[in-house]
Amino acid sequence: MISPIKRRKSIPVNVGDVIVGGDNPIAVQSMTNTDTADIDNTVNQIDHLHQAGSELVRITVNNDQAAKAVPYIKEKLINRGVTVPVIGDFHYNGHLLLTKYPEMAKSLAKFRINPGNTGTKTRDKNFCTIVEQAVKYSKPVRIGVNWGSLDQQLLAQYMDVNNQRKEPKSSKEVMLDTMVESARRSTALAEDVGLPSDKIVVSCKMSGVQDLINVYRRIADDLPYALHLGLTEAGMGMKGTVASSVALAILLQEGIGDTIRVSLTPMPGADRAEEVRICQQILQSLGIRSFIPQVTACPGCGRTKSTYFQELADDIQKYIVEMMPVWREIYPGVEEMDVAVMGCVVNGPGESRHANIGISLPGTFEEPKAPVYIDGEHHSTLKGDNIGAEFRQLLEEYIQKNYTRKEEEKEISQI
Repeated sequence: MISPIKRRKSIPVNVGDVIVGGDNPIAVQSMTNTDTADIDNTVNQIDHLHQAGSELVRITVNNDQAAKAVPYIKEKLINRGVTVPVIGDFHYNGHLLLTKYPEMAKSLAKFRINPGNTGTKTRDKNFCTIVEQAVKYSKPVRIGVNWGSLDQQLLAQYMDVNNQRKEPKSSKEVMLDTMVESARRSTALAEDVGLPSDKIVVSCKMSGVQDLINVYRRIADDLPYALHLGLTEAGMGMKGTVASSVALAILLQEGIGDTIRVSLTPMPGADRAEEVRICQQILQSLGIRSFIPQVTACPGCGRTKSTYFQELADDIQKYIVEMMPVWREIYPGVEEMDVAVMGCVVNGPGESRHANIGISLPGTFEEPKAPVYIDGEHHSTLKGDNIGAEFRQLLEEYIQKNYTRKEEEKEISQI
């Protein structure tokens, strides 16, 4: 029997109505790419990301116009019934904006700051000002160290010390040391200013998979705080997806991580919520959380010259995605359902039996019939031109039978 993942124990943090860390579910996070000053577009994207499954949404607060917009964004979200916690992302001028716009500070569920981007000569002072505002409004803070904007003074100090060693470390090793020390010093400073440990989330983001794994293993051992995972500047398409999935999966398997984000660079006009779905799939593939019924489908081979099984698998997957907003509300547990759409007799019947509901389509030269299996037993055999529609109907019937709330079943029986 495979042992379940043993989560690293971290200090739980309330971010709005979402608790991260401790034994709480690993939360999916995303970030808007709209101009925050554009209130309507920002509200629409936050709503869209939340509908896709993002449990925390971060927005850029980079100037006066963005800061002024935040309370209106929050108000419009509430009017829509969207209660997702909204996080403010601050760089360079966060100490000014948070003190100048108290309504903005109150509207946010959390502040995200990078200790390397809070100034130069007055870095610590500005950092402390931001933390003071967090304390004032009882807001949690993510202290997000990033190798692309690391505290250069601290890095220079570590480089100088390293140069005095008989056997100097590589520059990459020194950078990793600096990131860990930056996280350590910044969290200690935040607590000294008065921010409780249960208001602190930490991240140390890098763009290299091995570097990210290395640094998170270290801070997981050194610091007790909740950790946000993410490969920074992951890239586009397949590269960004695979690199993020590999890095996050290794850390999550080791029990490290309390919130995650896939920082995927979208194609122009592409759906921003794709990064949310990738996060969900990482967690679901590891067996950590379930979000949507999984469709098992074979890759195809010389036995499956017809593309019908591919088309049906795609059709069923799209149908599930389309129906999930409805199913999620009325069929609790449906997200754990397994569906199989197989393409020939070799593995088709076996895989279909392992699924909650599965269909084994005929391969090349096989008899034109498609047996359907439900919970391991042969249920029926479909033939003809309406196999797809008939299988969808069986899928709906299975969901209604197995996932309807008991109280709803009782109401239906009394009608």
